[in-house]
Amino acid sequence: MTLTNHQVKQQQIVDHIALQVSNSSLNFSTVSPVKDYPTDSRICLTSVHLPHQNLFKKVQRELIDPLKKIEPSFYYYPSDCLHMTIKNIRVINDPPHFNKDDIVKATKIFNEVIPQRQKFNVYFYRLLLFPNNLALIGTSDEELDGIILELDQKLKAQDIPDDKVYSNTKYFFSNMTLVRFNNNPSEEFKRKVEKLSASLKFDRYQVDSVTLVTCNAVFKNRKIIRTWSLK
Repeated sequence: MTLTNHQVKQQQIVDHIALQVSNSSLNFSTVSPVKDYPTDSRICLTSVHLPHQNLFKKVQRELIDPLKKIEPSFYYYPSDCLHMTIKNIRVINDPPHFNKDDIVKATKIFNEVIPQRQKFNVYFYRLLLFPNNLALIGTSDEELDGIILELDQKLKAQDIPDDKVYSNTKYFFSNMTLVRFNNNPSEEFKRKVEKLSASLKFDRYQVDSVTLVTCNAVFKNRKIIRTWSLK
């Protein structure tokens, strides 16, 4: 597949993040680890895409299951918790960084924006080891940037700006967290991640909906607010 200029820029951003990880020089928000992720009381206000069954089955079978054999003590996302972040609004915290009025405002904004935006494709191409988690990364059509930037502008106008710190302000990419760590990954685990990443073969995936939700970092303690379809 020939990459678009937009996808090339996305991959350059991802490569820069990978370099920051290797140099321990991250300049963006991360989720600090906890002993028991499912019961983590820190919650966020965010928007996600909930993958179709064929995608999460492939992820479980080809990525999560082989890694779980090496490091069974890590927290691996069950199928019903796998998600692709679209646009964060308020990062996880206890107490929350948002209130009921913020949810009402955000719901109104998403109701205005999402039904008018187009479906877009994601092209998963690598795994990326962060300090506390492992993610499946994909480039995307430019529509993802358009959705994020329009939501960002309108959320700021309603005094609920995104409080997450990003490494980039455009060329946003798709990120699906698969595993969260409770200790440092072994060298065997890292080698397996490299091997799986090098052999990834995913079909183009179409994102056709966006869900507004409050949840903790592993998509537990969640409350689905509403789901909208993209055009």
